[in-house]
Amino acid sequence: MFEVLDAHQWRAYQGEDFPLGSWKDNSGILRADPAAARIDLISRQLYRNFSLTFEFSLAAGGNAGVLYRVPETWPESWQGGPEMQLLDDSLHPDGQNPLTTNGALYQLLAPTEPTLIQPGEFMSGRLIVHENQVEHWLAGRCVLRYDLQDAALRQSISQSKFKHNPDFGLVEGHIVLQHHGDEVCFRCLQVEALL
Repeated sequence: MFEVLDAHQWRAYQGEDFPLGSWKDNSGILRADPAAARIDLISRQLYRNFSLTFEFSLAAGGNAGVLYRVPETWPESWQGGPEMQLLDDSLHPDGQNPLTTNGALYQLLAPTEPTLIQPGEFMSGRLIVHENQVEHWLAGRCVLRYDLQDAALRQSISQSKFKHNPDFGLVEGHIVLQHHGDEVCFRCLQVEALL
C-alpha cells in the first residue's frame, strides 16, 4: 500500500523540522529555493526495500538527486547512500559525463539511454530498491538496473569518493531529496514498502 510523502514526512538532514528557509511547500509541491542554504530533505521513516514514485522538475541547467538507504551518521547525506541523479544534461556540465547524467547512479553507473528534461516541466521518476536489486525509472522507462553486491560495482565504490563507507547502499536508511543549490521541485511523492 502506497504512503503519500507530503511535507510532514520530511525534515532537514540532521535536523528536527522541515527546513522552511530552504524548501517551500506549495500545495503539495516541495521546492528547493536556489537562493537559500543547501539543506537536504530526509524522510522521517527508515526504508530498506521500497518503491518510490515521484514527479520532478528542474530549472535550466539544474542538478538534484534522490538518495536512498542513507544513515544520518555522515556529515553530508551524499556520503551515506547511493544517488539517482536528476540533471538537465543539455545545460549542466555533468551532462557531458555518462556517469553523472540524468538517471545515473551518481559517479558509478551510467543509464542505458539519455533522458532529456524540459526545464520547468515535470517528469515522472521511480526508484525501486529490493534487497540488492535496484531500478531507476524516468518518464516511464527503466533507464538503469543494477545489483548493489555486484563485484565490479563494489570495486568502483571502493575507488570512489564513497570509499570511506563500506556499507554504502547496503543498510537500512532514509530517503533523501537533494538540495544542490538549484531550483528543483518534487510532487506526487509516494512510497510503498516491499517485502
